[in-house]
Amino acid sequence: MKKTEWYIEYEILINRPGLLGDIASLLGMLSINIIMINGVKDARRGLLILAKHDDQIKRLRTIINTMDTIRLIKIRKPKLRDKLAVRHGRYISRDSDDHKTIRFVRDDLGLLVDFMAELFKTEGHKLIGIRGMPRVGKTESVVAASVCANKRWVFVSSTLLKQTIRNQLIEGEYSPDNIYIMDGIVSKHRASEKHWQLVREIMQLPAVKVIEHPDIFVQATEYDIQDFDYIIELRSHEEEEITYRDVESTQFDRGFNMFDF
Repeated sequence: MKKTEWYIEYEILINRPGLLGDIASLLGMLSINIIMINGVKDARRGLLILAKHDDQIKRLRTIINTMDTIRLIKIRKPKLRDKLAVRHGRYISRDSDDHKTIRFVRDDLGLLVDFMAELFKTEGHKLIGIRGMPRVGKTESVVAASVCANKRWVFVSSTLLKQTIRNQLIEGEYSPDNIYIMDGIVSKHRASEKHWQLVREIMQLPAVKVIEHPDIFVQATEYDIQDFDYIIELRSHEEEEITYRDVESTQFDRGFNMFDF
Protein backbone atom coordinates (compact mmCIF):
# COMPACT_ATOMS: atom_id res chain seq x y z
CA MET A 1 0.00 0.00 0.00
CA LYS A 2 1.26 3.47 -0.90
CA LYS A 3 2.21 5.66 2.04
CA THR A 4 0.27 8.88 2.65
CA GLU A 5 1.83 12.19 3.62
CA TRP A 6 0.58 13.94 6.77
CA TYR A 7 1.36 17.19 8.54
CA ILE A 8 1.62 17.40 12.32
CA GLU A 9 2.10 20.54 14.36
CA TYR A 10 2.42 20.63 18.11
CA GLU A 11 3.10 23.22 20.79
CA ILE A 12 5.82 22.55 23.36
CA LEU A 13 4.41 22.94 26.87
CA ILE A 14 7.43 21.62 28.80
CA ASN A 15 10.66 21.97 26.87
CA ARG A 16 12.74 19.29 28.54
CA PRO A 17 15.87 17.59 27.13
CA GLY A 18 15.10 14.60 24.94
CA LEU A 19 11.57 15.67 24.02
CA LEU A 20 12.20 15.60 20.27
CA GLY A 21 13.84 12.18 20.64
CA ASP A 22 10.74 10.90 22.41
CA ILE A 23 8.52 12.12 19.58
CA ALA A 24 10.79 10.52 16.98
CA SER A 25 10.81 7.24 18.94
CA LEU A 26 7.01 7.29 19.19
CA LEU A 27 6.72 7.74 15.43
CA GLY A 28 9.22 4.93 14.89
CA MET A 29 7.26 2.53 17.13
CA LEU A 30 4.15 3.31 15.07
CA SER A 31 6.11 2.64 11.83
CA ILE A 32 5.63 6.25 10.73
CA ASN A 33 8.45 7.82 8.73
CA ILE A 34 9.61 11.40 9.26
CA ILE A 35 10.20 13.34 6.02
CA MET A 36 11.07 16.71 7.52
CA ILE A 37 10.89 18.53 10.85
CA ASN A 38 11.37 22.18 11.76
CA GLY A 39 10.27 24.88 14.16
CA VAL A 40 7.41 26.79 12.54
CA LYS A 41 6.58 29.31 15.27
CA ASP A 42 7.60 30.21 18.81
CA ALA A 43 7.41 26.98 20.83
CA ARG A 44 5.81 25.13 17.90
CA ARG A 45 7.24 22.36 15.77
CA GLY A 46 5.98 21.05 12.44
CA LEU A 47 6.58 17.62 10.91
CA LEU A 48 5.92 16.08 7.52
CA ILE A 49 5.46 12.33 7.96
CA LEU A 50 4.55 9.25 5.92
CA ALA A 51 2.07 6.61 7.13
CA LYS A 52 0.70 3.50 5.43
CA HIS A 53 -2.60 3.33 7.31
CA ASP A 54 -4.98 5.90 8.78
CA ASP A 55 -5.07 3.79 11.96
CA GLN A 56 -1.45 4.77 12.59
CA ILE A 57 -2.46 8.43 12.62
CA LYS A 58 -5.43 7.71 14.90
CA ARG A 59 -3.17 5.94 17.40
CA LEU A 60 -0.65 8.77 17.19
CA ARG A 61 -3.35 11.35 17.90
CA THR A 62 -4.58 9.35 20.90
CA ILE A 63 -1.10 8.98 22.40
CA ILE A 64 -0.14 12.65 21.89
CA ASN A 65 -3.36 13.76 23.58
CA THR A 66 -2.25 11.91 26.74
CA MET A 67 1.14 13.69 26.88
CA ASP A 68 1.60 16.63 29.25
CA THR A 69 4.76 17.96 27.53
CA ILE A 70 3.16 18.89 24.18
CA ARG A 71 -0.23 19.96 22.85
CA LEU A 72 -1.40 18.81 19.40
CA ILE A 73 -2.30 21.76 17.16
CA LYS A 74 -2.80 20.21 13.73
CA ILE A 75 -2.81 16.76 12.20
CA ARG A 76 -3.99 16.69 8.59
CA LYS A 77 -3.07 16.05 4.98
CA PRO A 78 -0.48 18.75 4.26
CA LYS A 79 -1.44 21.95 2.50
CA LEU A 80 1.07 23.98 0.50
CA ARG A 81 1.44 26.41 3.42
CA ASP A 82 2.28 23.51 5.74
CA LYS A 83 5.03 22.20 3.47
CA LEU A 84 6.54 25.66 3.08
CA ALA A 85 6.39 26.25 6.83
CA VAL A 86 8.43 23.11 7.50
CA ARG A 87 10.93 23.94 4.73
CA HIS A 88 11.47 27.56 5.76
CA GLY A 89 10.68 27.51 9.47
CA ARG A 90 7.70 29.85 9.37
CA TYR A 91 4.26 30.29 7.87
CA ILE A 92 3.57 32.65 5.01
CA SER A 93 1.48 35.66 6.05
CA ARG A 94 -2.12 35.86 4.84
CA ASP A 95 -4.41 38.89 4.90
CA SER A 96 -6.81 38.52 7.81
CA ASP A 97 -9.78 39.66 5.71
CA ASP A 98 -8.88 38.10 2.34
CA HIS A 99 -7.13 34.76 2.65
CA LYS A 100 -6.08 34.64 -1.00
CA THR A 101 -3.91 37.73 -0.43
CA ILE A 102 -0.46 36.64 0.75
CA ARG A 103 2.22 39.04 2.00
CA PHE A 104 6.00 38.91 1.71
CA VAL A 105 8.91 41.28 2.31
CA ARG A 106 12.22 41.30 0.45
CA ASP A 107 13.87 39.26 3.19
CA ASP A 108 11.40 36.49 2.31
CA LEU A 109 12.32 36.23 -1.38
CA GLY A 110 13.44 32.60 -0.98
CA LEU A 111 10.09 31.69 0.55
CA LEU A 112 8.22 33.68 -2.12
CA VAL A 113 10.08 31.95 -4.97
CA ASP A 114 9.44 28.54 -3.41
CA PHE A 115 5.74 29.36 -2.94
CA MET A 116 5.26 30.51 -6.54
CA ALA A 117 7.25 27.56 -7.91
CA GLU A 118 4.84 25.18 -6.19
CA LEU A 119 1.89 27.06 -7.71
CA PHE A 120 3.52 26.93 -11.14
CA LYS A 121 4.00 23.16 -10.95
CA THR A 122 0.27 22.48 -10.82
CA GLU A 123 -1.52 22.10 -14.12
CA GLY A 124 -4.41 24.13 -15.47
CA HIS A 125 -5.56 27.73 -15.36
CA LYS A 126 -4.21 29.88 -12.57
CA LEU A 127 -4.36 33.68 -12.36
CA ILE A 128 -1.89 35.29 -9.96
CA GLY A 129 -1.55 39.00 -9.24
CA ILE A 130 1.53 40.66 -7.73
CA ARG A 131 1.40 44.04 -6.02
CA GLY A 132 4.51 45.98 -5.11
CA MET A 133 6.45 49.17 -5.61
CA PRO A 134 9.06 49.49 -8.40
CA ARG A 135 12.37 47.63 -8.02
CA VAL A 136 11.18 45.48 -5.12
CA GLY A 137 11.85 42.25 -7.04
CA LYS A 138 8.46 41.24 -8.45
CA THR A 139 9.49 40.20 -11.97
CA GLU A 140 12.78 38.65 -10.86
CA SER A 141 10.91 36.48 -8.35
CA VAL A 142 8.48 35.26 -11.03
CA VAL A 143 11.36 34.35 -13.35
CA ALA A 144 13.24 32.57 -10.54
CA ALA A 145 10.09 30.62 -9.62
CA SER A 146 9.63 29.62 -13.27
CA VAL A 147 13.17 28.25 -13.32
CA CYS A 148 12.56 26.31 -10.08
CA ALA A 149 9.35 24.86 -11.54
CA ASN A 150 11.15 23.99 -14.81
CA LYS A 151 8.71 26.19 -16.76
CA ARG A 152 9.33 28.55 -19.65
CA TRP A 153 8.37 32.17 -19.01
CA VAL A 154 6.96 34.46 -21.70
CA PHE A 155 6.88 38.24 -21.26
CA VAL A 156 3.69 39.67 -22.77
CA SER A 157 4.30 43.11 -21.28
CA SER A 158 7.12 44.05 -18.93
CA THR A 159 9.73 46.62 -17.89
CA LEU A 160 12.35 44.16 -16.67
CA LEU A 161 15.00 45.13 -19.24
CA LYS A 162 13.19 47.47 -21.60
CA GLN A 163 9.53 48.19 -22.06
CA THR A 164 8.20 45.11 -23.79
CA ILE A 165 4.77 44.97 -25.39
CA ARG A 166 3.93 41.86 -27.38
CA ASN A 167 1.35 41.93 -30.17
CA GLN A 168 1.74 38.28 -31.10
CA LEU A 169 3.42 35.08 -29.97
CA ILE A 170 5.68 32.89 -32.05
CA GLU A 171 5.50 29.15 -32.59
CA GLY A 172 6.10 27.25 -29.38
CA GLU A 173 4.99 30.07 -27.12
CA TYR A 174 1.40 28.80 -27.02
CA SER A 175 1.69 26.12 -24.36
CA PRO A 176 -0.07 25.27 -21.09
CA ASP A 177 3.41 24.68 -19.65
CA ASN A 178 4.45 28.32 -20.14
CA ILE A 179 4.21 31.07 -17.51
CA TYR A 180 2.75 34.22 -19.09
CA ILE A 181 3.88 37.45 -17.42
CA MET A 182 2.06 40.76 -17.91
CA ASP A 183 2.51 44.21 -16.40
CA GLY A 184 -0.86 45.89 -15.87
CA ILE A 185 0.58 49.41 -16.02
CA VAL A 186 2.53 48.85 -19.24
CA SER A 187 -0.43 47.22 -20.95
CA LYS A 188 -2.85 49.91 -19.86
CA HIS A 189 -0.74 52.88 -20.93
CA ARG A 190 1.18 51.59 -23.96
CA ALA A 191 -0.82 48.79 -25.54
CA SER A 192 -2.49 48.73 -28.95
CA GLU A 193 -5.67 46.83 -29.76
CA LYS A 194 -3.53 44.00 -31.16
CA HIS A 195 -1.86 43.64 -27.79
CA TRP A 196 -5.23 43.44 -26.03
CA GLN A 197 -6.38 40.81 -28.51
CA LEU A 198 -3.30 38.80 -27.59
CA VAL A 199 -3.98 39.31 -23.87
CA ARG A 200 -7.56 38.06 -24.25
CA GLU A 201 -6.27 35.06 -26.16
CA ILE A 202 -3.70 34.23 -23.49
CA MET A 203 -6.25 34.63 -20.70
CA GLN A 204 -8.25 31.78 -22.25
CA LEU A 205 -5.29 29.38 -22.22
CA PRO A 206 -5.26 26.67 -19.51
CA ALA A 207 -1.96 28.01 -18.20
CA VAL A 208 -0.52 30.14 -15.40
CA LYS A 209 -0.82 33.90 -15.91
CA VAL A 210 1.03 36.30 -13.62
CA ILE A 211 -0.15 39.91 -13.63
CA GLU A 212 2.01 42.61 -12.07
CA HIS A 213 -0.07 45.55 -10.78
CA PRO A 214 -3.38 43.62 -10.98
CA ASP A 215 -5.42 46.59 -9.71
CA ILE A 216 -4.39 48.59 -12.80
CA PHE A 217 -4.92 45.58 -15.07
CA VAL A 218 -8.57 45.18 -14.04
CA GLN A 219 -9.21 48.87 -14.77
CA ALA A 220 -8.38 48.26 -18.44
CA THR A 221 -10.06 44.87 -18.87
CA GLU A 222 -13.30 43.05 -18.24
CA TYR A 223 -11.66 41.10 -15.42
CA ASP A 224 -12.27 41.70 -11.73
CA ILE A 225 -9.88 41.37 -8.80
CA GLN A 226 -12.07 38.49 -7.58
CA ASP A 227 -11.07 36.52 -10.69
CA PHE A 228 -7.53 36.13 -9.31
CA ASP A 229 -6.70 32.89 -7.54
CA TYR A 230 -3.91 34.53 -5.52
CA ILE A 231 -2.81 38.09 -4.85
CA ILE A 232 0.81 38.39 -3.72
CA GLU A 233 2.02 41.57 -2.03
CA LEU A 234 5.78 42.16 -1.96
CA ARG A 235 7.21 45.00 0.14
CA SER A 236 10.69 46.24 0.94
CA HIS A 237 9.69 46.19 4.62
CA GLU A 238 6.57 45.47 6.65
CA GLU A 239 5.44 49.11 6.91
CA GLU A 240 5.81 50.00 3.23
CA GLU A 241 2.63 51.28 1.60
CA ILE A 242 1.84 49.94 -1.87
CA THR A 243 0.42 52.91 -3.77
CA TYR A 244 -0.11 53.72 -7.43
CA ARG A 245 0.01 57.50 -7.02
CA ASP A 246 3.53 57.80 -8.38
CA VAL A 247 4.10 54.38 -9.95
CA GLU A 248 2.12 55.01 -13.12
CA SER A 249 3.97 58.25 -13.87
CA THR A 250 7.48 57.03 -13.02
CA GLN A 251 7.03 53.74 -14.86
CA PHE A 252 7.39 55.56 -18.18
CA ASP A 253 9.89 58.30 -17.31
CA ARG A 254 13.00 56.11 -17.41
CA GLY A 255 13.93 56.68 -21.03
CA PHE A 256 13.17 53.12 -22.16
CA ASN A 257 12.62 52.41 -25.83
CA MET A 258 9.50 50.43 -26.56
CA PHE A 259 9.85 47.62 -29.08
CA ASP A 260 7.07 45.51 -30.60
CA PHE A 261 7.08 41.87 -31.61
